Amino acid sequence: MCGHVRGHVRPGAATCGAGHRNYSAAAIIVLADMRPVSNPIPAVRLPTHVSVQAGRVAFAVPGDLATPTGGYRYNRRIIEELRRLGWRVDVLDLGDGFPFPSAARRAAALAILSAAPCGCPIIVDGLAFGALPEAGALQSRTPLIALVHQPLATESSLDTAQADIFRRSERAALAAAARVVVTSEATGRIVIADYGVQRRRVSVVRPGNDTVAPACGSNDGVVRLLSVGSVVPDKGYDLLIAAVAGITDLPWRLTIAGDRTRNLAATARLDADISAQGLEDKVAVLGAVSPERVFELCLVSDLFVLASRFEGYGMALAEAVAHGLPVVSTTAGAIPDTVPAGTGLLVPPNDATALMEALRRLIGDRDERQRLAANASIAAAQLPSWQESARLFAGAIAAVDESRTDIRRPAAHRLLTPAGL
Repeated sequence: MCGHVRGHVRPGAATCGAGHRNYSAAAIIVLADMRPVSNPIPAVRLPTHVSVQAGRVAFAVPGDLATPTGGYRYNRRIIEELRRLGWRVDVLDLGDGFPFPSAARRAAALAILSAAPCGCPIIVDGLAFGALPEAGALQSRTPLIALVHQPLATESSLDTAQADIFRRSERAALAAAARVVVTSEATGRIVIADYGVQRRRVSVVRPGNDTVAPACGSNDGVVRLLSVGSVVPDKGYDLLIAAVAGITDLPWRLTIAGDRTRNLAATARLDADISAQGLEDKVAVLGAVSPERVFELCLVSDLFVLASRFEGYGMALAEAVAHGLPVVSTTAGAIPDTVPAGTGLLVPPNDATALMEALRRLIGDRDERQRLAANASIAAAQLPSWQESARLFAGAIAAVDESRTDIRRPAAHRLLTPAGL
């Protein structure tokens, strides 16, 4: 596989459900046959006579910025690249416990946001912002920019009542945001359709990535599978273990890399499923690893698999494509937008049988894996870097500043309102 992949990827990464039907191989969705989603959120650029001037911005995150998830990694890289562009970025730690903050944590977070300099734009990570609709009261003194990685109500483990609470809370919060930055077009469509956000206030800033080396894979006849993501219900590890349990007649090994501390029930379920299926010798669970270790794991893998029930983007999937790894995943959330056509197989979410059939197909067909890897190298070379993503993010901040000053300009000099980024 080494000779097939070059370039960098736009989106990079770090990291049995009920009602299954017996899908045949024909039911597996091949990405090469997919078509672009109609009516995408249009890419909008500032007029050519307007330069994006670096300024000062606050970036509010819930808890430790070093938390090993895709969302926090996105935040870290955007902050780093904005600073390289000349921006002064003040990081505000809103504390732990979101999106279920205590009353004391909620009050402390609001106090931190209120202490930001008047007029300084505040970017607020959606994990906190969606649970803090009271923060909207600050909009009269400073512009608020919501960064939505994944709407809170889309978490698959929530019951209906809690999902409704989150939906109402986040809808109220987003109504006060001067701009809403989302990390995928799919998430943008959700906030427009379900949360009442006007299209013109939405900016899509997908993750970027650095140049990466191509995966060389294995050479001993055993197909190395890799899955990267925190051990939480949305990642569908219960589905993945159920799927691989049905293909023990094939030569494979699975490595799972992801934080095991974020949902202890999901972690216990994963360990129990591996034990119950007798897969201890075929499945290795590493826990949280560094981005550098993820890079190393990709280099020695043959196939990337993620059984997600929802993805607001799927940075681990995109990084796998960048390395030239064929992908097996689901059609949940933004995944069909993230995984380029012809680079993998997607199956319906919550369907362990369809996932098993897709894995069996690619594990057993080396030529098909190599064909998908070659397609990935072509797609990866066209994807933007973190530097390009940061410039788009800077444009979203500038659009907020422009809208605030627009009403003070003579009509002949006002800019057209962006329709979305």
